[in-house]
Amino acid sequence: QVQLVESGGGLVQAGGSLRLSCAASGRTFRPAAMGWFRQAPGTDREIVAIISWSGSSPYYTESVKGRFTISRDNAKNTVYLQMNSLKPEDTAVYYCAAAKYGGIWLTRYDYDYWGQGTQVTVSS
Repeated sequence: QVQLVESGGGLVQAGGSLRLSCAASGRTFRPAAMGWFRQAPGTDREIVAIISWSGSSPYYTESVKGRFTISRDNAKNTVYLQMNSLKPEDTAVYYCAAAKYGGIWLTRYDYDYWGQGTQVTVSS
């Protein structure tokens, strides 16, 4: 079994920065991709960023391009989400997820393992 544990959430003022971490533990695991999702109250869980095992060509949803950066350290089984220039609309619970197999990875149904989520609150 694989466990994903997020950390790094919190309360920050608009314009500030946070770095989320997601550490994977459990059996030897080489996911095809890791993704960060977020879910605000009353909304669907949406993809924020995706990174493949190789780390090439990361994907970002339009609203975070130029502000967020996804990266991974395969030796540490950890993926990161650096969030800069945060806006109140970024407020949500952020989840990391791991996909075992190749695919498009844009929806929650493409992922096999999930973390428990970490709250990010951006005040105006």
